[in-house]
Amino acid sequence: MNEVWIIDAARTPRGIGKVGKGALADIHPQRLLSTVLKSLQERNNLNTADVDDVIAGCGSQVGKQSQCIARMAALDAGWDDQATGFSLDRFCGSGMTAVNLGMMGIMSGQQDLVVAGGVESMSYGMSQSQNPLMPPTQDSGNTHLREIHPIPHQGVCADVIATLEGITREECEELSLESQRRADIAIKEGRFDKSVVPVYKDDGSLALDKEEFPRPNTTQENLAALKPAFTDLVNYPLDEEGLTYKKLVEATYPDLEINHIHHAGISSGVVDGAAAVVLASPEYAKANGLKPRARILAVENAGCEPELMLNAPVLAAQKCAKRAGINIEDIDLFEVNEAFAVVPIKFMRDLGINPDKVNVNGSAMALGHPIGATGAILVGTLLDELERQNLKTGMATLCAGGGMAPAIIIERMDAV
Repeated sequence: MNEVWIIDAARTPRGIGKVGKGALADIHPQRLLSTVLKSLQERNNLNTADVDDVIAGCGSQVGKQSQCIARMAALDAGWDDQATGFSLDRFCGSGMTAVNLGMMGIMSGQQDLVVAGGVESMSYGMSQSQNPLMPPTQDSGNTHLREIHPIPHQGVCADVIATLEGITREECEELSLESQRRADIAIKEGRFDKSVVPVYKDDGSLALDKEEFPRPNTTQENLAALKPAFTDLVNYPLDEEGLTYKKLVEATYPDLEINHIHHAGISSGVVDGAAAVVLASPEYAKANGLKPRARILAVENAGCEPELMLNAPVLAAQKCAKRAGINIEDIDLFEVNEAFAVVPIKFMRDLGINPDKVNVNGSAMALGHPIGATGAILVGTLLDELERQNLKTGMATLCAGGGMAPAIIIERMDAV
């Protein structure tokens, strides 16, 4: 099997995902991704005619985000016509799955140069919702599937997990405050500067060049005053027969009294953004003067019970470490997306990981979670931090809808 090198990673800053409020909300999603692609091409002097594929994850492939956004973004970036592209959807895991698939293509020997990542204009996707009262969910009204797997809304799942695991609101708010603190330090110290590229409007004026979502002044008092977000949603009627998410939960846990703890402060932020990673075979990189920053040791996917949906990162981490032939405790840094506070809390608890090694620059509660792009963002953030701390090995993983999680382990390397 061929080795796979990470040459570079880049991303946009994350803009608040709300029309009329976010700086990126009026930027076409193709432009968000093409901004990243163009930057990667320029700073690595890529011959885009050699790009075997551009792979882009996107969780809401409708309207402006449909029609193979990967290919359209490559064309918008001015890349050679020979650079093909395709798009994929693994919910929140889409961007990481894109990177992992790119790795597989090169490792198989069938490709030499792949650019993979993702994009999500959540401001656009949510504005297209047919029912603005209902946030995005995996429920499609398929009654047959509901009978097999009564899948609640992901936020309801977070509260169910907290109830089952005995995770308290206070624990979650403590983690949220720490995420805000770490993100604030990272931004002030310029830890994201290597990867973040500015986004410009079509008229050439600056749209955004820094993170827009963080709230560094958040206090315990602020969080304590927030109302749980899913208390009302759990009873929202899904059909004319009165089906609710509460009834879906009761189908699996008939006697469970849900302790609703998650609110906006301990859930991932709604943002817009794009990210991508350049992958190459060693032979192509050496022949074309591309300097590697890391190699990929292993990738994996795991599934868990879809009725809980958010627990698969633990399983993915275990599978990925086993495939790489290393122990969890030997990994220097972890990026575990804060979809909801219970996810990293359970991850650290179940695997016995020191919190000082996890999300050291904050995560989605502070920085936001652009669904299709987040997985690729995590890879780039992990690489930057390994280099900053002069550490060797890192793992990134995140939960995805339907009870899934991709994972990746990378090893930093000196340029050769």
